[in-house]
Amino acid sequence: MSAPRPSLEGLRIDRTKASATRGPSTKLVVILVALLALAAAAWWWFHRETPLPVRTATVREIASGQPTTLLNASGYVTARRLATVSSKITGKIVEVLVEEGTRVDEGQILARLDDSNTRASLALAEAQVAAARTALAETDANLALAELELRRQTELSNREIISPADLDRADANARALRGRRDRQLAEIAIAERQLDVWRQQLEDTIIRAPFAGVVTYKNAQPGEMISPMSSGGFTRTGVCTIVDMSSLEIEIDVNESYINRVEAQQPVVATLDSYPDWKIPARVIAIIPSADRQKATVRVRVGFDQLDPRILPDMGVKVAFQAAPDNSAYPPRHYIVPRTAVRSRNGRDVVYVVRDRRATSRAVTIISKVGDEATLSAGVSTGERIIVEAPESLTDNTLVADQPR
Repeated sequence: MSAPRPSLEGLRIDRTKASATRGPSTKLVVILVALLALAAAAWWWFHRETPLPVRTATVREIASGQPTTLLNASGYVTARRLATVSSKITGKIVEVLVEEGTRVDEGQILARLDDSNTRASLALAEAQVAAARTALAETDANLALAELELRRQTELSNREIISPADLDRADANARALRGRRDRQLAEIAIAERQLDVWRQQLEDTIIRAPFAGVVTYKNAQPGEMISPMSSGGFTRTGVCTIVDMSSLEIEIDVNESYINRVEAQQPVVATLDSYPDWKIPARVIAIIPSADRQKATVRVRVGFDQLDPRILPDMGVKVAFQAAPDNSAYPPRHYIVPRTAVRSRNGRDVVYVVRDRRATSRAVTIISKVGDEATLSAGVSTGERIIVEAPESLTDNTLVADQPR
């Protein structure tokens, strides 16, 4: 017999078996890939480069002919305009409208005193003025009638109808009323002046700022008595103290042996004790022409070239009186950096410059080191950021992060 002919069903591929065979291997590959990704992420996490915390500063350029210091001294920041505000009269404080640190304008109300008695006296003075004006109106009416009567009596006397005595009485009456009217006008003026006095007394119960400034001390509270002069006991002599911050300057006692090194308009570099790294340009305002025989000093006033909110009254300050040196003693360009920025590496002076968050060492040439600053002639440029404080592990190409001071 012949073999059976193949059918189309016999040529079909059974894909269910292939899928069953391939499924587990695909899942295994996915799991392996995920594990490798996790391992790579963990390796990167534990081996990533951590920025080194540092502190930086900006390079400053000094023009040719840097001044030299002739004299160092110390003093205090003082205010040229400072006032403890008091009242013109003695009274009880009922309201204080300022606190320490309040900025006030000229004429602003600072406090109020009890004005009940003053208002009563003012009302009495107003009533007296009104009464005087009413009496004047009555006198004006009587005077008008008396002058009319005088004119009539004069006409009758000219016609010899009445006696001269009647005319004299009419004239005397008119003149008496004119005198009364003049006296009442004077009384009204006096009453009005008395009214002005009581109005000024009422105004004096309001204490105002004599100039614009900042309140530094609050010396009184509501309920306390205040007086323009010391009365003893619990009486206050001032409500608050106001300082004009635009009048701040430096007051220095210079030993009379060195006063010949100081002159008017001489440049000065001031350094506040609170901000030792901040160099403030200033200038001599005046030398007081008097010496203190006990301390053997002469007082010198120094003004700031530009004021700053950080400058406060009574701060301690050190000053360096400057003089322009010979330009040939300095190179055409030199730069000022903090002294701590200069490090020694392999016998050379270097600084680390930050660029693209990476530290790069630069060899520098030092001219001088004065105080907390160093003067360089080469190796850096104006405006570059250099590292001032950093761990000992700092090297070239280290990733760094500037930490705020």
